[in-house]
Amino acid sequence: MSENPSQKSKDFVQSLDRGLSIFKAFDATHPQLTLSEVAEATGFTRATARRFLITLEELNYIGRSERHFYLKPRVLELGYAYLSSFSLISIAQGHLEQLADQVRESASATVLEGTNVIYVCRAAAKRIMTINLAVGTQLPAYATSMGRVLLASMSGADLDKYFERAEIEKLTSKTVTNERELRAIIKKVKQEGFSIVSEELEDGVQSVSMPIHSKDGRVLAAANVSAHSSRVSQEDLRAKLLPKLGRCVAEIEKDLSLQN
Repeated sequence: MSENPSQKSKDFVQSLDRGLSIFKAFDATHPQLTLSEVAEATGFTRATARRFLITLEELNYIGRSERHFYLKPRVLELGYAYLSSFSLISIAQGHLEQLADQVRESASATVLEGTNVIYVCRAAAKRIMTINLAVGTQLPAYATSMGRVLLASMSGADLDKYFERAEIEKLTSKTVTNERELRAIIKKVKQEGFSIVSEELEDGVQSVSMPIHSKDGRVLAAANVSAHSSRVSQEDLRAKLLPKLGRCVAEIEKDLSLQN
């Protein structure tokens, strides 16, 4: 559920907030939901959930098959408006594709959304087996290299708010969940300018990340290269992939600096 409306601006439209939360009930694990399941996922009553679903169905954002509701392709228009207006995405995608071809590993870019990172660019490695991620995928920031890079760009007050909101849990046997340890790691990332995470999000998966800056020095996003530990060691991430990622990020930042 969303933040308590009493904490929002007096101009905050609660009904819009509640209507948009319907979209968040659906995901890869739950592509189709019954009315009761939507009500449970959103915390709405069945009657309220039904009104929102019917409205979104009439607007062609939601479809229905017997007892189940599902998202329709028109939902993509909402995301496309963001993707097409964010120059970083069009600039970064080409550079990340070149990097992925060069190192034969997947390369991505994310931004921070709440307590998660959300993928805005993705260049998959040309391998038979690759990590199944796509643009729009969200992952917990604390357990990812890109998330830690983005958290390292926060002010102390904003980082405090992050830890107040984040649900930090063990995802693998190697996931760091202690807040004090995570803060120390994030501080080190800020000092070094990159982050390496090994098997904290998923067994066998590791990655190295760096921030992407705007021409005025703000951190716009994070870029990474990810690889399976059976192919690439942590030493190789640091010694071989990090320098290539650094050159890729420098090219992205150079092109961004030429934008009006």
